[in-house]
Order: sequence, then structure tokens, then C-alpha cells
Amino acid sequence: MLDLSIPLHLTVALGPELVVIVGGLLLLLWAAWRPDSVQHQRAVGIASIFVAILGLVAVGFYVNRFEATDGPIAVDNFRWLMDVVILLGTIATIALGIEDNERQGVPVAESHVLVLLASSGMMLLAGARDLMIVFLGIELMSVAVYALAGMNRRNPRSAEGALKYFLLGAFSTAFLLYGMALVYGATGSVRLAEIGERVVTYNLVTSPVFLLGIAMLLIGFGFKVAAVPFHMYAPDVYEGAPTAITGYMAATMKAAAFAAFVRVWLEAFPSAFEAWQPAVAFLAILTMVIGNAIGLTQRNLKRLLAYSSIGHAGYLLVALASGSSQGAAAMVFYLLAYTIATFGAFAVISLLARRSDGNLTTEDITGLWHVRPGLSIAMAVFMLSLLGFPFFGGAGFLGKWYVVKAALQSAQPQYLLVTVLAVTSAMAAGYYLYVIMVMFMRPRPEGAVAMPASSGMTRAIIVAAAVLTIAIGLWPQWIIRYANIARPRVVPARAAMATPTPAPLMLPVHAGDVAR
Repeated sequence: MLDLSIPLHLTVALGPELVVIVGGLLLLLWAAWRPDSVQHQRAVGIASIFVAILGLVAVGFYVNRFEATDGPIAVDNFRWLMDVVILLGTIATIALGIEDNERQGVPVAESHVLVLLASSGMMLLAGARDLMIVFLGIELMSVAVYALAGMNRRNPRSAEGALKYFLLGAFSTAFLLYGMALVYGATGSVRLAEIGERVVTYNLVTSPVFLLGIAMLLIGFGFKVAAVPFHMYAPDVYEGAPTAITGYMAATMKAAAFAAFVRVWLEAFPSAFEAWQPAVAFLAILTMVIGNAIGLTQRNLKRLLAYSSIGHAGYLLVALASGSSQGAAAMVFYLLAYTIATFGAFAVISLLARRSDGNLTTEDITGLWHVRPGLSIAMAVFMLSLLGFPFFGGAGFLGKWYVVKAALQSAQPQYLLVTVLAVTSAMAAGYYLYVIMVMFMRPRPEGAVAMPASSGMTRAIIVAAAVLTIAIGLWPQWIIRYANIARPRVVPARAAMATPTPAPLMLPVHAGDVAR
């Protein structure tokens, strides 16, 4: 049993994060010690992958091995499973970045170290049960990603996107801090469990200061997950950033932000469900409709996937709006499936893009089936998964199914949100299927530039992502089992609204699988 009031025990609880942070800092010294070169950035990248793998090993060691008292950091299966999603995304980002840096002529070894440091902040977010830890995690993540977004200094769009991201990120951080200050002023605590208890004890559900604090936190988190209307930075930043970093922001960063989002809302604010649920539902509707509607007009694949990412943020907000731990379990499954498919799609873009800015348009992939059938099939799998197609894209289909199930089985069934989710998913078919159509159903233009040959790490990411996407769609039981036991607890239980007993996503959870 770890007593998190004891500094040594708290240090032990932060073991996986410390592995990644210490490894990143050591690699930072090595990266800065020698001048930039292709060989040096590749060596630092491979070492960074090794550090991320050590982080995964540390997470595996901690699963079901420790119990802990309430404290600033969670020791539960929700944290461990989200850490796995984050670290898998980290490994994929670094692997893509090693070869993408070479193709784009940006041999900056420090970029891989910044990914590790950003991931350590994301891991803090996944386990944070204290508003100060949430803030530290967000800042550690954001400062590193600001630099990563502008890493390609030869590309004016990269500098423009990074500047926009930095300015709007600072603006959103102010909302987060003010929200935290107001919540602390109303409740006298920054611990999520204590906030939930004091809201009930002192009947703060109608307190203007408390409600304003929730509103400001919602704005801050809305920016981090690129929810409408806080999404304006995302298309420009995603287009300008190196392709590997775009995938990292669209998938891994979003997963970490949603992990903190759902834990704060379910642990600190369950008794204020009626106050915040309409606002979250409104954001979800706006995000689903606008993200998918604008996505229909995109022909630049990075911008298309940026608006796709915005649409998926709306689907995840539907799970949050259910206000239940079942919604959190659906979110875990969804984020894993979404992360795999998104990295696969960006790996294809990274491999095929020939421009100095790393961008790829639908014109560039016209008739791709005739010259690169393997890549065409893989890209089709990723597009169908993101669309939610029930066969080859089964992972995305099941993710949306569990989100819908959580929304319908909540204390207040969210029929409107489910309807909008279904309609906007049909809208999204317009751009996902268009990508497939131009690859398979149009001839290759005469005089088209020859497609580049596949490279080792990028090809491995594409193959692994395609296989995992199909495997999760066909045999989802093992992921569902872990998603069911990775639900953050709703604290305090007596403060939450009367809700039906959370049902498992599909499979019953055995007694031996219950999180300690």
C-alpha cells in the first residue's frame, strides 16, 4: 500500500513518468552534445524509442501490483491503460519522425527528446487527481509541442502554425488557471476527490463562483481537445507541423487531454452534472457538425484529417456528456482504436508526400492503387476505421457503438446527441470515401511523379496499424475487457446522481479482473 502523503511513496507512484522524464533528459544532453546530422538524429531517435519501451515495461510492472491512498496521482487501471495508449503513440511518432526528418531535410535530434518530454506530461495528465498536477502535465506537454510544431524552420506554414498555437495556447492556459482558481476559491481544495465531497457538503452546485470555474475549465479543455469553437488553430497547425508531429497532436495529445478531461469531470464534478452536461452536449453537437461539414471541402489530406480529428473530438464529448463511468470505458476503447488508425493514415501521408512541407493532396494519390496497391489497401483500412465501417474498419465502428451505448444508458439518455452522431458520421463518409474513391476508381494521371519506395520504420508502422485495426475489429474482446476495468471512479458516490449500475461494454468482467 502506497501512502501518497509520504514523498518517497509518491515518487514510487510516479515511476513510469520518471523513467520517461529521466531518459529524456539524459538523451537531451546527448542530442545537444554533437552537431546535427542524419546519423545523430537517427541514433537519438532509436534511443528515444528504447526509453519509451522502458516506460511501457514500467507501466506493465505497476499494473495490479500497487494500491494507494487518495492523493495527487491516481494508481489505477485507467491511468495504466491510457499510459499504454500514450506510449504507443510516442513510439510511432518517433519512428515516423526519424525517417520523415530525413526526407524533409530536418536532422534535428532534439525533436525526439521533445516528444518524450511531451509524453511524460501526457502521462501526468492521465493520472492527475489534483488540479495542480493537471496544470503541470498540460504545461509540460504543451511547451514541448509548441516547439515541435515549428520544428521545420524551412517551411513558413510551420512557423505560422506554431506561432498561432503558442498564442492561443497561452490564452487557453489563462482560462484553465482562472477556472482552477475559482474552483479552489469555492471549495478550498485542489484535490479532485475533496472537491467532489465539498460540493455536496456545502451545497455548492448553485454557487456562481463554482459554476464559473467549471465554465472556464471547460473552455481550457475545449481548446486542448480542439472542440468547436476552440478549434481554429488546429487545421493550420496540423498542416504546418511535420507529419509525424501532426499525427502525434491529432491522436496522442488528444487522448491525454481527454483522459484528464474525463477524470476531472467524473471525480470532481459528478454532483454538478445538471449544470455542466448541457454545455458539454452543446459543444459536442457543434464539434460534430462543424468538424465534419468543413471536412467535406478539404483536399489537402493533413487538413482533412485535422477536421476529422475535430469531428472525433465531438464523438468523444458525447461519451463525456453521458456522465458515467461506462462513458469513460467507451472513451478508452475509442481512443485506442482512433490512435492506431490515425497514426496509420499519417504514416501513409509521410511516406508519399514529396513536397518540402510534407503535405499531400487527393490529386497526389489519384490512381494510387495502380502503382502502390499495398499502400492503397492500408489507407482504405484506416479511412474505413475512422469512418466507422463495420468490417475492415471494425475498430472505429465498435468505438462509436460503445459511445452510443453509454449515451443511451446514462441517467438521462442522450437521444439528441446520438442522433447527431449518426447523422454526422454519415456526413463524414463524404470525405473518407472520397479518399478511397480517388485511389481505387480513378486512373493514374499521365506524367504523374513516381511514388517513392517504402522505407523501413514507416512501412512497419503502416503494416502494424493496419493489422491492429482489423484485429481489434474482428476480435475486440481483449480490449473491451481492459476498458471495462479501466474506468475512473466517480467520487463521491453519494454525490453522484442516481444512475443505473454501469453495464460492461460487451463482456462480463471477472472478479479477478477488478482494479485494486
